[in-house]
Amino acid sequence: MINQLNSFSAIPNGVVNSFSTVIIQALALMPIIYFVRYELRRGRAGVRFWKDVGIIAGATLVALAAHVVAIATWALVFSVCGEFSHLSAAVYHSGMNYTTLGDSDRVMSPSWRVLAPLEAANGMLMFGVSTTMLFAVIQRLIQTRLRESSSDDPRLQSRGGPYQH
Repeated sequence: MINQLNSFSAIPNGVVNSFSTVIIQALALMPIIYFVRYELRRGRAGVRFWKDVGIIAGATLVALAAHVVAIATWALVFSVCGEFSHLSAAVYHSGMNYTTLGDSDRVMSPSWRVLAPLEAANGMLMFGVSTTMLFAVIQRLIQTRLRESSSDDPRLQSRGGPYQH
């Protein structure tokens, strides 16, 4: 009966923590969006290769930091639930679950083991959000670069643009 009660309390904890990681990702996306928009308005994005590499690297690092914070958040849940006596072990275990490598069968108690697949699903979704964001940044940089290069090419100007025949 106690194990069933613990399992039932594990699920709400996992759902709340999943929502918190969505908020963490959203908080990471906002500065990336503002930074790319700022660089585009200043005319520095989509113009120079190394500047674009810096923008992409910065966006990647912010996304990675958000994932580290999400992993740490899951680790805190595991520690507070009493599954790990040391936070470092909880962080390692959380990282294994979040990246879908998983090792919870040997480590977690049966009552809290249900959190492992929930964290793995959450991690997959959050990596998807980060990947989508990086693709959007890269696409915007490429579009800006193509727009700049087509406005410099007199052959394209005389025809009205790169896509008109």
